[in-house]
This record gives sequence, structure tokens and C-alpha cells, in this order.
Amino acid sequence: MFYYYALIAVQIYCLYHAYKNQKPYYWYFIIFIIPGFGSMIYILTQIVDTTNIKEIESEITTIINPSKKVKDAEKQLEFSDTFQNRVNLADAYYEIGAYENASMHYESALKGNFQKDFYVMTQMIGAMNQSKNYEEVIRLAEEIKNKHEFKNSKAQYIYGLALDKLGRIEEAEQNLQPIDQRYSNYGERLVLAEFYDKNGKRTKAIEILDEIISESEHMTPQNRKLHRQTITNVRKFREELES
Repeated sequence: MFYYYALIAVQIYCLYHAYKNQKPYYWYFIIFIIPGFGSMIYILTQIVDTTNIKEIESEITTIINPSKKVKDAEKQLEFSDTFQNRVNLADAYYEIGAYENASMHYESALKGNFQKDFYVMTQMIGAMNQSKNYEEVIRLAEEIKNKHEFKNSKAQYIYGLALDKLGRIEEAEQNLQPIDQRYSNYGERLVLAEFYDKNGKRTKAIEILDEIISESEHMTPQNRKLHRQTITNVRKFREELES
């Protein structure tokens, strides 16, 4: 019985990993149709060379019991109420999509010497964005936007998206534009192209899309697999702008 559940757990993990990393569809058939052998082949060829075995075990456990990491973090915080333990609990809530609980613990951690901790503030910005609380995203971002780490960060990008949601277009563009960095941020750059097109700047949108398409032709096989769906969406959007 244990072997059966272990086999199912490994199969779920492989399917999750394939989805998260946008692997070719044939892997889903291999993993699903040949559960044991297919999963073993997938792990040996697609995971082991880039992932620590302990990390694989941790991710499998999280998939089977997503609340385990939260419970472990709660016990650790109960044992010792430190800044890091509270942040770990907030991160655990964030990972399972419990953004309200995550925000509560992030906010509780922002005390004393950690009042403007950049990591915690950016995590709160992400949580508020997921909760569609764009006013709070902007408020938090404006508290740390003068820090050097903020420039070209994911937090600045989310800040730009929130500004766009509230109709502050010029400010949004100023904060979204820095994400346009060659050979990186493909999904975010696609969103930026959509932003430009929506706001009457189709030429800029096309320029970004063409750059991504050009870069995709020089990707390593691994990156090409990883960004396959994004590149497909870029090409589709580019064709739409042509018509």
C-alpha cells in the first residue's frame, strides 16, 4: 500500500514539474501511461541534473500535503517568535495561495529594525497584487521605491501594473518599461507589449514582440522548452497586430 501511494506521489510531482516548466506534451503521456518507469525516466532526464534530491522530496511532500509546510512553520514560530520564523510562516501561506494570512504575518514581521525590510515589503506587494488590492500595492511600493533594489525589480513591475489598473498610465509606463531587458523576462515583456498596444503605442509593442521572437531563435534547447508557451503567445499576438 505504501509503495502504491509513493508511486502516485512521484507521478503527481512529475506531472506538476512538467506543467510548471512547460515541458513537451509527450512527457505527460509517458508519465501517465507508464507510471513507474515513465516517472523514473522523467526524473533522470529532466530533473536530477538540475535539482537537488532533497528539494524534489520537499516539493513532492508539498504537493501531497500543501498545509504541512504551514504547520511546520507555525510550530517553529510558536517555539521561537523571531522575525525569520514569522517570515517563513508568511512565505508558507503565500506558497499555498493564502494571501490574506501571508499579508497578516508579513505585516507583523515589519517591526523595529525590520520596518522597511525589502524582501518582506516585496512579498507583501505580491500578496496584495494577488488579492487585487491595487491601492495597497501602490502604497507599499511607494515606501520602498527609492531603495536601489527596487529598480528593475519584480516589485517595480507589479507597481507598474497596479498603476495601470488605476488609470495612471504615464506612471505605469515608467515603471513597466525597465522590465524590458533582452534575453530575460519574456512573460513580463509580453504584458508590456500588450500594455503599449492597449494605450495606442502599437509600434513599441511590435518592437518588443519582434525582439522576443528574434531572441527565441537563439535560445538553448532547455530555455526553448521552458519558455515554449510564452513564445507561442508572443508569435500569436504578433500575428494579431499584423492583421
